[in-house]
Formats: sequence, structure tokens, C-alpha cells
Amino acid sequence: MTALKVSTDLRSFMPPARTPEQRLLLDEIGEGPGSRLLLLAIDGDEADTLAELSKQLAARVREDRRFVRVLNGENDMAALAQDLLPYRYLLAPTLDSQALDTGYLRDELQQRMQDLGSPAAAWLKPLLGRDPTLQMLALAEAWAPPNEPERYAEVWFSRDTSKALLLVETVAGGFDPAAQGEALQALDTYFHDVAKDTKAQLTVSGPGAFTVRINATTSAEANRIGLVDSIGFVTLLLIAYRRFGTVLAGALPLLSGGLAGMAALAVVFGGAHGITLAFGFTLIGVAQDYPIHLFSHLSRQRTPVEVARLLWPTLATGVASTCIAYLAFFASGVDGLEQLAVFTIVGLATAALTTRFGLVHLLGAEPHDAADSAWIAALWRRLAALPRPRWLAPLLSAAALAAIVFAPGAFWENNLAALTPAPPDLVARDTALRQELGAPDVRHLLVIEGADADAVLAASEKLDPLLAKLQADGAIAGYELPSRYLPSAATQRARQQKLPTADTLAAALSAAQQGLPFKPGAFADFLTDVEAARQLPLLDAATFGAGPLGLRLKAQLQPRDGHWIGLVSLVGVSDPAALVALAARPDVPAHLLDLKHASESLVAAYRTRVLYSLAAAALLLAAVVSFALRRRSRVLRVLLPMAVTTLLILAALRLGGVSLSLFHLIALVLAAGLGLDYALFFEHVEDDEHEQRRTLHAILVCSASTFLVFLLLALSSLPVLRAIGVTVSLGVAFNFVLALLLARPRREISHAG
Repeated sequence: MTALKVSTDLRSFMPPARTPEQRLLLDEIGEGPGSRLLLLAIDGDEADTLAELSKQLAARVREDRRFVRVLNGENDMAALAQDLLPYRYLLAPTLDSQALDTGYLRDELQQRMQDLGSPAAAWLKPLLGRDPTLQMLALAEAWAPPNEPERYAEVWFSRDTSKALLLVETVAGGFDPAAQGEALQALDTYFHDVAKDTKAQLTVSGPGAFTVRINATTSAEANRIGLVDSIGFVTLLLIAYRRFGTVLAGALPLLSGGLAGMAALAVVFGGAHGITLAFGFTLIGVAQDYPIHLFSHLSRQRTPVEVARLLWPTLATGVASTCIAYLAFFASGVDGLEQLAVFTIVGLATAALTTRFGLVHLLGAEPHDAADSAWIAALWRRLAALPRPRWLAPLLSAAALAAIVFAPGAFWENNLAALTPAPPDLVARDTALRQELGAPDVRHLLVIEGADADAVLAASEKLDPLLAKLQADGAIAGYELPSRYLPSAATQRARQQKLPTADTLAAALSAAQQGLPFKPGAFADFLTDVEAARQLPLLDAATFGAGPLGLRLKAQLQPRDGHWIGLVSLVGVSDPAALVALAARPDVPAHLLDLKHASESLVAAYRTRVLYSLAAAALLLAAVVSFALRRRSRVLRVLLPMAVTTLLILAALRLGGVSLSLFHLIALVLAAGLGLDYALFFEHVEDDEHEQRRTLHAILVCSASTFLVFLLLALSSLPVLRAIGVTVSLGVAFNFVLALLLARPRREISHAG
């Protein structure tokens, strides 16, 4: 048996990457170091209390495997694990400019004498015998963030000392709401444990926090919308058909479609995205129209089976056409949209077949006949008498096209972030914390490419002085290179060759100790470590990556498509032009990646592909309708309302200042499917006025139920849901009116009058 696994990775709904820059962009969005950073602020109490809480919270987080690292300004010697300790002389930059000779050792030992009389003595004493030159401290400083915040009581603080600041990196990517939610819950638990007797409060920001917030908001709104829609739908059906049994029976096609759609996802994909299920159940909500058509056309003169048989050609044409439209999304190349297409197509087809062959056997022999309703009869006569000038469709189309072309503002929305933006207060808070913490720039990234990891590290070292000059010139506030963690083999070898032999170092150390109160043999471990370092094999990316600092390096040094890339994080970019000029130089072993530009080009290229797919689907849809209706006049009456409605929706959105996104396209397809159904049934209506009333009743109930759910979506605070809701709500209104005016054969007016 195949079980359906539900994913929460939002990248399933990202367009497929076509270029190396776009692939890198998607990797960075989901798994890059910037996406995994959480920015923490502790405030609400005295500065000394906040500093102590920062230290206690950092200690708890360092023990949790869900986090790669936590930085708060403390010198974290624990980061240099025992397996890397012997390599400290090869990793630290000290030997690049200094030899381990008598003069250097004398200066260092004298400095240690002063340190032992300071508050740092407590952590210094256990290290002194093994590391009198404090290479571990040199490494901790080299691995600190490139642009550190202000300090108070040995930890980071905001400039006004009102907040203690921490920087936490999670193992999980920023687009994993489940794992990020666990990380945030852990932080909250740890903080409450250490701060339970204080007035302090914890604030967390960053991509992971945004993901969790948006995911929670989406779930809450989906549940609320689902509840209100269910109550409204049941109430509407009770008013329309006056029997509770009929309402219960009407749920069968929808439930059957939903179960079949989920089964198809399990078989085809082995799982589904949570958004696919949420959108999918909304989209196959169209399936609720199928039993409504059946219920509204029931009469005492025909059995339910006979009614279903008469309706089936029209219903089947509408179902087939809608499924064809969703084939465009199956060809999109986006996992989430392919899942959405499979779910919707299988669900709609199953719901239609359930209505035709299953539901009819559950209905009673004495149905409510909608044709007997006095208000339906009066409404139909009024509507049938409405004028239907032939110039209406051309006039509306021309006006809509003019509005689309001349409306101000960008036609397309290319900004990925605009689809699921965080609330403005969260964005403002995140910006403020990033400025205080000196967190990496979220837009610009330098990329180094090489045949292997060592080639990238060597290029990274060449880039270091060039970036240092940019920092000195004020173009950037800081940067972080992969070679800061792991030097190239050549650099390690050069440092190793500068290490003195055991006898030479022992003699230099003995001379340096003259007149200082250190006991003989106090630095035996130091001599042993240096001699061991002279014989060590050089560190490579695989060895370094297996240690506790491996995730930190892997975020910046990665294999990709047969070669390796290095990612250079930038902090406080104030002069992008200077970066562009630097990357353009032939001697610079890196190129600049503008993540905003890459994302916009990704969206634009993908949208073009989707539009071509939709154009092909539209042609196929027209072919199906033509095959079903045969006569050109009938085909025109069915397709014209849908086409004009699509133009009117676009015009309304553009006049409202809306730039169109991928989700507007999804909604346009759904609106077109609804319009096609309305037009098919109005066009198919018989000459018998009672049958005309039943058709009107069916489409009124269908329109009202669909308008209800999408109006609720239109009121959502989430851009994706709002885009779909507004688009389809407009489509329901326009489609109903235009199908009524354009799709009905003209002979009905005289008959109805």
C-alpha cells in the first residue's frame, strides 16, 4: 500500500532553474547560509541580566544538534574540537607573518602573565600549557562574523545596550517550516528555562521565522475559510433543495474526488506538498457544481438516472475542457504545479463520474422541482427579456484591452518575495536586527568556481585582499570567505614548513621563559602539539567537513555539476557598482550573483513557458468544444463569454493596480473552467421554459457557492490566496452575466416572453 507523504518545502512551488545562476539561487533560498540564520534579541531587563541570559541561552543551544552554531560574542573554544586542535597552527593566520622564535614567544608569555591577572584567567589556565600563544583564540576571532556588533559584558549588544544579540544557524534550510518550527520551539523552551525569574523577552527573526509565521497563518486561514465555506455551502443547499438528505448526498462526489486525487498523488509522486492539497481541495471545489446541476434538474417527470443521462454530454464536455486546461500545469516542470494538475484532473473526473453513475441511486423518488419556484419563474422572465446587442462583446473586449494596455504599473510581478511577504512589522524588525548584528547581505553574493575544492580555496585566498580593500573603501562592511575556515593546501603547507623542529622550539621556549615564573615543563604539551603538527597530513574539505564545523564550511564550499563552487557572503553592501566593477576584472577569480536579478529572470522565463502551455491548452480546449457542439455558432456562443470574461478580469486587476503573478494565471484557468460550464449549460438549455428555469436555478446555486468560497479567499491576508480569490470572484460574476447574455440561443427570448 502506498502512503501519501505531505511535504512542506516551499521550493516545490518555485519555477525550475534553467541556468547555473538560477540553480544556485534556488539552493541559496532553501539551503544557503543566509536562509538558515536566525537573529535573536533579548530585551526587557537590565543589561547585566541580559548578558547573563545570552550566555546561558547560547550554552543550551550549543548542545542541541538542530543548530550548527550560535554566536553571541563569546570566544567559543568548544568550536575547535579535539580532532582540529593539532591543526590550529595550519589553520590560524599567525605563521603567515610571524615565526615561533624566542622574541615572539617571549612577548606572548609576558602577555599571558597579564592575562592571568585579568577576569579571563578562569578560561585561560586550562589552555595555557597546551596553547601559550593562544592560536585557538586567533582562530575563534578569524571565524567570528565579519562585522561584529557592539559588546557589553563580553557578549553582543545593540548600540544602546537595550538588547543582547545572538546569531543562530540551524541545520534545517529556511524553507522547511516543520524543522524551523522545531528549532523555534526549542529556542523558546531554552529561553523560558533560563529567563523564568526575569522580565526579559526573546525576539526571533530571519527567513526560518518568516517561513513558520507564514505557514501558520496559511493553515489558520485555510481552516477558517474551510469552516465558513462548509457552513455557508450547507446552508445554501438547504435553502435551494430543502432536504438534508440531498445535502448529504451532494458531498459524495466531492469526497470521492478528493480521495481519488490523493491516491493519484501517492501513486504518481509518492507524496504531495501541503500547498498542493490546500489549493487542490479549493480547485476541485468546482466539483460541487456537478451534483448541483443534477439536483436542480430533477423533476417528477423523469427519474434521476434519466436526468443524469440527459445532462451527461454537457457535463462531460465541461469536465473534459477543464481537465485539458490543467494539463498546462502538468507540463510546467514545477513539482508543486504538476501535483496540483494531477490532483485536480483526477479529482474532477472522479467527481463527475460519481455524480453520473453513483449519486443518482441515492436520490429519492419525490425530488424538489426547482421549476415550481415562483421567484425563479419571475427571475427567468426578467432575464430572458434583457436586451442582448451584438455589439456588446466587441465593445467590452475593446474596453478591456485598452485598460490592460494603458493601465499604469508593471504588468507582471517578478518578485518571488512578493508572493508570500512577511508582515511589515516583521520586515522592519528583521532589518533593524540585521543592521545591529552585521548579518550577511541577502541580495549580493560572490561565487568562485574551480575544478576541485582546493582550487576554490586558493582562489578565495587571492580574493581576500581585494575584498579587504573594498571594505577599507567603505563599499562593503565585511565579508566571509571559505578560506577563512579552511586554507588551501599550499597555504597549509607553507605554514607547516615554518614550524620549528622540536629542538629548535624547545631552545627558543627556554630562552623566552627566562625571568618569568612559569614552572619547568609547563609547556610540554605545547612542544608535543607543534611537533605533531609538523607531521600531520594536510586538511582537505572532506576531513574538515566531517567535524563539528563541517556544516559551516559546506555552506560556503560545495560540489556542483562536476566542479566546485565557493560562496562569499557580503555584509553591508553600500556600493553595488564597486562589486560589479570588481567582479568584471579579469584577475578576479569570482563573479557577482545578484539574487534579486536572478530571481526575476527565473520568474520571467518560467512565466513564458507557462503562457505557451496555456495557449496550447486553449487551442485544445476549443477543439474539444468544437468536436462536442459541431456547429460554429454554438461553439462561438460557448467560448465567447469565457474569452471576454478573461479580458475583463485582467482589465479589472490592472485598473486595481495589481501586477500579475503565477497564481493569477492558475486562477484565470479556474475562472475559465467555471465560465465554460455556465456557458455550456445556458447554450444547451431546452425550449421548455420549465427546463430553462431548472438551468437558471442550477447556475445560480453553482455561482453563489463558488463565489462564497473565493470571496473568502479574496479577503485573506496572504497574497497567494488573495490573488486566487479576487481573480476567481471576478470571474464568477463576469462569467454568469456574460454567459446569460451571450450563450443562450436567441429563440429563447420570444419563447420566454
